[in-house]
Amino acid sequence: MKMHGRIYATGKRKTAVAKVWLKNGSGNITINGKTLDEFLGGREALKLRVIWPLKLTKQENNFDIEVKTFGGGFAAQADAIKHGISKALVEYAPELRSILKPAGLLTRDARVVERKKYGKKKARKSPQFSKR
Repeated sequence: MKMHGRIYATGKRKTAVAKVWLKNGSGNITINGKTLDEFLGGREALKLRVIWPLKLTKQENNFDIEVKTFGGGFAAQADAIKHGISKALVEYAPELRSILKPAGLLTRDARVVERKKYGKKKARKSPQFSKR
């Protein structure tokens, strides 16, 4: 969705949600008011996961990205941001879809925690069986 010269997209993963705004700029990424390095600290793998859609489409220095994220943990939030950035890039330039779709970046990862069932200790773990 395009508004006020910015492109908006929502990315999701497990219970994490990322609201992503994309605008022309110099490659600054702001997450919850912090830079990417401040937000993810020393988690280099998660930083790479966040900027992967930009690297794949060779758009690293073309956009300023502002993100508000909540829910889940750092890994789920990083994946939600990745999903949101990918959706925003396709909104900006539909021809990028042919690059992002085969890489699986536009698919929402639907795996979530299975609910606990009554009579069980966890979702599937049963109490120990006793014959006598």
